[in-house]
Amino acid sequence: MNSLHARYPFLASAREAVRDANLDLAAVIAGEGDRHPAVERGVERVRRALLDGTVRAPDDGRRWSTSAEVLSYPIARMLVSLLDAPGAVEKYANAEATTAYERFTADFETPDDGLKSTRGASLTLETFLADFDLDDDVVTRRDGFGVAVSTYISLAREFGDEWRLVTRQLDDGVVVVSQAELHELLRTAVEIRIADDLPLPVPDEIGGALADELSELESSFTDADFSHDIDTLAPELFPPCMSALLARARDAESLPAHSEFTLVSFLTSIGLDADEILSLCEVRSSGRADRLRARIERLRDERTTQFAPPSCATLQAYGDCVNKDERCETVTHPLVYYEDALDESGTVTDWRDR
Repeated sequence: MNSLHARYPFLASAREAVRDANLDLAAVIAGEGDRHPAVERGVERVRRALLDGTVRAPDDGRRWSTSAEVLSYPIARMLVSLLDAPGAVEKYANAEATTAYERFTADFETPDDGLKSTRGASLTLETFLADFDLDDDVVTRRDGFGVAVSTYISLAREFGDEWRLVTRQLDDGVVVVSQAELHELLRTAVEIRIADDLPLPVPDEIGGALADELSELESSFTDADFSHDIDTLAPELFPPCMSALLARARDAESLPAHSEFTLVSFLTSIGLDADEILSLCEVRSSGRADRLRARIERLRDERTTQFAPPSCATLQAYGDCVNKDERCETVTHPLVYYEDALDESGTVTDWRDR
C-alpha cells in the first residue's frame, strides 16, 4: 500500500494492495484493546461524508498512516452499509467522489516533477482512464478532449441542460469537451463506482464488532438534527459565519472548497434553488456561475436526502466560525441559529419579495 492508494482508495490497484497484504479485516475491526486506527479513521470518514460532504481528514494535526488510510475505506463502506439513514449511500459516494475530484484535478493539472511519481502520490490522467477502462473512450484533441458518445451519455445523464447531447459538438463518434468538463465527467465515474455495490452484505460477526461505531455515528447525526421547516430567506438573520461567507462570495472571492460547500449547503438547506443562490451571491461571471450551479445540482440531487451544512464544531476547525455573538454560544449548528433567529423575529419580509 502506498500514498497513491491512500489518496484514491477506490482504484483497482488499491484493492489489490489490500488483498496482497493478506490482512484479516474482521480481525482488525474486532481486535482487542484500543480501537484500530483504521476503524477510527473509517468512522471519521463516514461522519465527515454525511455531515460535511468530504472525506478529508480534519486539519487537527493528527496524521494517519498509509495503511490506516487505505483500510479505512473498506471499513467505511461497511459502516455505510450498516447505517439505517436515508440517503446514506448516495451522500457517502458523493463525498468520496467530490474529495477525489479535488485531488485529481490538482494532480492532472500539475506537471509531474518525478518526485511525486517516485513516492506514488500523484495520479495521472492516463492511469485514471486505464483504471476505469476509459482509455479507449477518451481521446486528446487540440481543442480539448473527445469522449465516446455512449460514455458521455452515461456519465452526463444527471447534469443540466447545457450537457444535453443536442447542445454538444460531435466529431467522428466523440463528444467534444473541455478539460474542466472532462474532470466533471470523471468525478461522476468515481461516484458511480463507489455507489454501485453499496450497501454491501456485512457478515454478522463484523456487524456486531462495529456496533459501538454505528452507535457513535448515529449519535452524531442526532446531535446535528434540525427541523428543515424553513421557507423564509432573511440574510440579515443569518449566523455570523454564513454572513461572512456570503460577503466574501459577493466580493467575488474564490472561496476554498470547504467554505463554498458550507455556504451552498446552507442556502440549499433553507430552500434556495440555483438561480436564487446565484442572485443572492451576486455571481456575474459565467464561468463561476456554471461551476456553482454544478455544485448546487449535486447537493440538491432529488434522489438523495439534502446535505446539511457542517456543524459549528467543523466550521471552527476550518476557520470559518467568525464574529461569534451571544446566540452562537447557545447552538451547535448554523441552521439551528437561523431557525431560532427567525422564530424570535416574528414577521419577516422575504429577501426574494423585496
